[in-house]
Amino acid sequence: MVLEKQAKQILGWREWLALPSLGIPAIKAKVDTGAKTSALHAFAVESFLEEGVDKVRFQIHPLQRRTDIVQTCVAPIADQRMVSDSGGHREMRYVISTTIVLGTVTTEAEFTLTDRDSMQFRMLLGRSTMAGIFIVDPAASYLVGKKPRTKLLKFPVNFHSSNP
Repeated sequence: MVLEKQAKQILGWREWLALPSLGIPAIKAKVDTGAKTSALHAFAVESFLEEGVDKVRFQIHPLQRRTDIVQTCVAPIADQRMVSDSGGHREMRYVISTTIVLGTVTTEAEFTLTDRDSMQFRMLLGRSTMAGIFIVDPAASYLVGKKPRTKLLKFPVNFHSSNP
């Protein structure tokens, strides 16, 4: 019996995606095959116990250069890991698992939480998330869609939301 392989979606080196479980309709990500794990911008990170489940509450500025837009997110803690950034600095980070929507693909992905305010991208999409699903064209950008203006309009100034 011969099984047909499903075609992999091609991504550019940067893409727009959504994190619906976190209430984020649009966030620009750097597609980074050099990073094993995906990373999500987070600040004011605090862990807590809710009904016997370890969770983390954090805030995010989902849009670059827009610190007036703040989304508060809550997610179960999947793990804690020591992570080395591109500069070789080691940091203990919380890990969450959440749904991502990228083009026509919806999948679960793990993200480490770290402050990326000084970085150009609020999110890195690492190779563990892309494996078996995506192919990257490093010469291209936004192959699964341009800036989703209608989704960005859903972010009012000083937006605050809690997603239990």
